[in-house]
Amino acid sequence: MKKLTLTLLFVFSFVIGMLAQKQVIKGTVQDKQSETPLIGATIELLGEQVKGTSSDIDGNFRLEEVDLGRRTIRVSYIGYDPITIPNIVVTAGKEVILNIGLEEAVEQLEEVVVKASESVGKDKAQNEMATISARTFSLEEVNRFSGGRSDVARLAGNFAGVSTADDSRNDIVIRGNSPTGVLWRLEGIPIPNPNHFSTLGTTGGPVSALNPNLLRNSDFLTSAFPAEYGNALAGVFDLNFRSGNKDKYEFMVQVGAVSGIEVMAEGPLNKNHKGSFLVAGRYSFVSIASDLGLPIGTNASPNYQDIGFKIDFGNGPAGKFTLFGMAGRSDIDFLGAELEEDDLFAAEDEDAFAESIFGVIGLKHNYLINNTTYARTIISASVSGNEYNEDRYQNLNQEDEFKFRIVEADNFVQRFSLNSYINKKFNARFTARAGFLIERFQNDIFTRDREDRPDLDDDGLPDWVTIFDFNEGSTMLQAYAQGQYKLSRKWVLNTGLHLQHLTLNSTFALEPRAAVNWNFSPGKALNLGYGMHHQEQALPVLLLEEEVSPGVFEQTNKDLEFTRSHHFVLGYDWKFAKDWRAKIETYYQIIENVPVEPLASSFSLLNAGADFVFPDDRFGLVNEGTGYNTGIELTIEKFFSQGFYSLLTASLFDSKYEGSDGVERSTAFNNQYVLNILAGKEFKVGKARRNAFTLDTKVTFAGGRPYTPVNLEASQMTGREILLEELAFSERFDPYFRWDFKMGFQINSKTAKLSHQFYFDIQNVTNNENVFVRRYNRVTNQVNEVNQIGFFPDFMYRLQF
Repeated sequence: MKKLTLTLLFVFSFVIGMLAQKQVIKGTVQDKQSETPLIGATIELLGEQVKGTSSDIDGNFRLEEVDLGRRTIRVSYIGYDPITIPNIVVTAGKEVILNIGLEEAVEQLEEVVVKASESVGKDKAQNEMATISARTFSLEEVNRFSGGRSDVARLAGNFAGVSTADDSRNDIVIRGNSPTGVLWRLEGIPIPNPNHFSTLGTTGGPVSALNPNLLRNSDFLTSAFPAEYGNALAGVFDLNFRSGNKDKYEFMVQVGAVSGIEVMAEGPLNKNHKGSFLVAGRYSFVSIASDLGLPIGTNASPNYQDIGFKIDFGNGPAGKFTLFGMAGRSDIDFLGAELEEDDLFAAEDEDAFAESIFGVIGLKHNYLINNTTYARTIISASVSGNEYNEDRYQNLNQEDEFKFRIVEADNFVQRFSLNSYINKKFNARFTARAGFLIERFQNDIFTRDREDRPDLDDDGLPDWVTIFDFNEGSTMLQAYAQGQYKLSRKWVLNTGLHLQHLTLNSTFALEPRAAVNWNFSPGKALNLGYGMHHQEQALPVLLLEEEVSPGVFEQTNKDLEFTRSHHFVLGYDWKFAKDWRAKIETYYQIIENVPVEPLASSFSLLNAGADFVFPDDRFGLVNEGTGYNTGIELTIEKFFSQGFYSLLTASLFDSKYEGSDGVERSTAFNNQYVLNILAGKEFKVGKARRNAFTLDTKVTFAGGRPYTPVNLEASQMTGREILLEELAFSERFDPYFRWDFKMGFQINSKTAKLSHQFYFDIQNVTNNENVFVRRYNRVTNQVNEVNQIGFFPDFMYRLQF
């Protein structure tokens, strides 16, 4: 197999040789608000090589014979604000495709200079109605920053206000909120947790199943998001797949330590070049790293695969249709005899077998009603499921040792979604959007265990107790209306209203949203926003079954209402020098209707969601808990220019809650501070300076996570972990520190439409021992401290042609 792979790579490198080494920059130009193509827009290539073209009747343009390297273009159209787009990376192996939106001028024309490699600034969202606590991220950023493991969620951990719960998973904590408050959307539709080894109700996992090579520029929102986003308290990943090349076939082969081996293909659907396809598949071999003894958090060998695609059928009389989808599966077997005492995921006295699947397929239709109005409809179907079985060893390492099944879980959720909205641009000042989202869930959920259960049938083993046994449907209905009004070039107002209704327990919410932006002088702006947000409770809590009498079980949490949150945000944005930006945001978030226990206790559901499971012993919860998050964030960013970039993000915050005992405590996510420092340098090498050598680094400092101490005496008496609940989150781990360093090469062939890229990423260079957890160990009968993943070398090689 290895010889075959090397032979194929050799053939790819030499069979597709071509004489000239130039490339193409192409794309579309459209009105940003109405998405109408702009005919006759001027596109100019600036710098040492000067040339130009104009967009055709469909808004398409094409610049031929462009030199390799980083290039700059300027796009202009009569009556619209022109933009300049620097740092377009032109490589030998792939044509550059841009989607450019121009805004109609409200008053006199002034050029808007974009300070990044994307078609809009990174400080602005792709969604023009997201004007506060939002930013764009790109494929280049996902792959550029050190320590990111080609993971979108880990990329977000570099932004202000965001921290990662731990190194073993990519759950993200936004402004002190639980990771369960994050909404994932793809092509306008909410999707299941897009991570391998995901479990019911969570939003993160150990490995991302979202292939960044399929993404186009997408949005990340952290607070007071527009009215079209619902059922989320913390933040939104609004992702979109890019379309394939509609003019020629292009291919990519990639090998990475975490992502595995990947093959991607794209090209035209037909001879008319009106449509395109894009497909990529990945197959992991991280198990090799485990076999070699490299630290991945466990000695067990994980297996995972995923695939993603997008088929763009092009514009036609009935509009534009796009078919998209992604799917993945993963499994891992934890065998106690092969595990170390400090394994992050399992224990020595158990064998555990986990498997998860997910899939999404959708059809998007876009129809231009007229030059100012379009309608967009997306229908999709998705599945997510996980199966988990655990066997427990009794009398471990003794002559009478035996094992028995102690946990069985089989959860499967189907979702059918319909999202439709109309967008109307009334004039250069006012744009409105209104629509609805219907999600129909079919939940087939079953879990039982016999952990610490009595033996009433005298068979020598604890009796089974059912935790979940639910096979019913539910519907989430959402509707919204929102508008953007530009009072002048300096003042922009966004308002909206969102409502949602859950049929499972007839819960209803109506939410106002508003944001105002004041660009009071060139390069300086103030932003003020408010949003009310609600979110349904996680299914593992909502559907939990309590034995109310012998043999009689009821879902005593089923009537829990939405948790409610009020977001208040004030920001100041200052472009203080060319290619530099500073931003300060301060926020206050009030959280209400949090599920807590009816009797006085420290429990609050605000502290759940950064693990594989939810608490399964909290019954009869009531919406009487509260909490708040407050903080201030600083971002200082030098956008990539002159071969250099840097990013500093600092967050100071406080995250508190009250349980039913009325005592104010830190939440599980109250790290209090996070500091990220990132920088990178690109060196042009070679006689023609067509190749590049890159260095990137990242340093992270963060406060230690709060934790609840173990009641060792009670744990030793019962043989299971018992916490001192009255001291919930009263102690704190040591501060977190991690330094990552990355070096890479990019080589453009002299004689072929082919490029190579390689990087070597050393994560946790100093092998710093950051604490993962302090937990009671049944085998040692003591409280042991387990550290997070230490020194880890990652690598990636990519061939594009």
